[in-house]
Amino acid sequence: MPGARPVKPRDGDYGRQGRAPWLDVDWQAAQHRLEIDGREVNHCELGEGPAILFVHGLGASWQSWLEQLPEFAASHRVVAMDLPGFGYSESPSEDISIEYYARWTAQFMDVLGIESAAVVGNSMGGFVSAELAIKVPARVQRLVFVSAAIFWQNRRRAQPLVQLARMSDAVVARALVRATDDIATRRRLRYAALATAGFRYPQYVSDELAHEMVRSARRTDGFLPALEALADFPLEEELPKISCPTLIVWGAHDALVPVRDAKKMEELIPQARAEIFERTGHVAMLERPERFNRVLRDFLDEEPAQREGAAAERAA
Repeated sequence: MPGARPVKPRDGDYGRQGRAPWLDVDWQAAQHRLEIDGREVNHCELGEGPAILFVHGLGASWQSWLEQLPEFAASHRVVAMDLPGFGYSESPSEDISIEYYARWTAQFMDVLGIESAAVVGNSMGGFVSAELAIKVPARVQRLVFVSAAIFWQNRRRAQPLVQLARMSDAVVARALVRATDDIATRRRLRYAALATAGFRYPQYVSDELAHEMVRSARRTDGFLPALEALADFPLEEELPKISCPTLIVWGAHDALVPVRDAKKMEELIPQARAEIFERTGHVAMLERPERFNRVLRDFLDEEPAQREGAAAERAA
C-alpha cells in the first residue's frame, strides 16, 4: 500500500515497542531555568536518588534523552540540560570549546547540588563527558559514551566540513529555523532529517518521537563554534586517565562516527567495555531505547567485583 510503513527488521527492537513512557510526562513542569555566569540555562529534571547527568550532542538538546528520563527517574535523579548555545539555553559570554563545556558542566552540577553523578554523553556530549572525567574525576562516578565523537578531528573530512559550515552557517541557520515546523509535519522530510542526524532506519521511529526530534533540533548560535571545537581538540592521549568504570555503546552502522572508534576507546580506557548494537546508527538510545535502557541499568547496578571479573576475562 502506498505510504504504508515498512516491516521492521527481524530483530524487532528498533524503535519503541508500545506506547513510550515519555508521552505521559508533563515536560513543561519538568523543565527549569537557572542562571550561570549571567546566562539563562534550560534543563530538565525528574526523580530522586543517585544522579544521572545526560549530555546531548552537536545540534541537539535535552530531548535526545526522552526515552531514558522517565524510566530512570523511578530510581534516580535524572538531569538533562541544553548546553549553552543549544536548545533554549543562551549562548555563553566566552568562546565555546570542549574545555569550556566541561568546566561549565561542573559548574552546572554545583548549582544543582550534585556532587558526583553517572554521566552519559552522546556524540559531542561524549567528548564533553570525557573531558569532565579527566579534569575533575571526582565528579564522575561512572561514564557512558554513546557514539562519542572523540576521534572526529582525526578524520580527513573534519576541517573541510568546518570550512563549509563557516561559509553557509548564517544562511542555513535561517533556513532551518523557517523550515523546522514544516519538516516536522511532513513524513518524508522527517525521515530525511532523521537520517541526516544519524538514525539508521528513520522510517521505524514513531511519528511522535520523529516530530519531537526535528522540532527540538533548531540550529542555534552554538552549532558552528561547537563544530570547530570538535575539530580542534585532540583528546586521544588523555583517555587512559579516565579512572571510573566506563561503558561504550555504539551502533554498528553509525554513518557519522565509525564503530571502529569503540574498539579504540575500549583499548585506551582502563575500566572500559564496549556494547555494539547491530543495525543501529548514531543515536542508539533513541533507535533501540529498550535495549539501551537495559544495558545502561545493568551497568549502573554492577558491583566493582563484576567489572573486575569482566576486565580480567577480556584480558585473558
